[in-house]
Amino acid sequence: MSSTPSRPEISRVLSHALRHAPDDYGLVLDQEGWAQVDEVITALHRLGPKWEVVDEVRLHEVLEAAGKKRHQISNGMIRAVHGHSVPVRPAEEPVEPPSVLFHGTARDIVPVIRTAGILPMGRRYVHLAETVEQAREVGHRKDNSPAILAIDTGMAVSQGVSFYRSESGVWLSGPVPAGAVEVLDTTG
Repeated sequence: MSSTPSRPEISRVLSHALRHAPDDYGLVLDQEGWAQVDEVITALHRLGPKWEVVDEVRLHEVLEAAGKKRHQISNGMIRAVHGHSVPVRPAEEPVEPPSVLFHGTARDIVPVIRTAGILPMGRRYVHLAETVEQAREVGHRKDNSPAILAIDTGMAVSQGVSFYRSESGVWLSGPVPAGAVEVLDTTG
């Protein structure tokens, strides 16, 4: 076992703490999911001796090195930019989305989506992509050959769905009605 936490390990723990279990780490998030950096560092230090090397400089290094921008630091605060299961509201205002967004998911979920639409499941928002390739990449986490869905955002907006674009480029929305979803590909 490493004597210091790796970048991916730090990122995973940050995601868990800031998206799903702030109480487990003794953290308080504001309405947009921000926590004090010094409180996060203190919480990490409580995880054990190897975590005592993590400081704000190391957090910046981890966030800057990440291929996907899952976290954000600003003015002594840190947050996960999306993926929350705890109640937070997007920091961004609703914006007009592209006419079509995409969602990748497990093929066995498609019959449910055809009836119920796309639901956030354990998260606060549905996550959507701007391209089929991005949706396929996300869908691979759930299925080796994910189904790719196209979302008619105009139809969804007309039914009261708001869209937000996160700092990382992921589109977030409330539940997407089945009528706004077209199944493009179920072969992966």
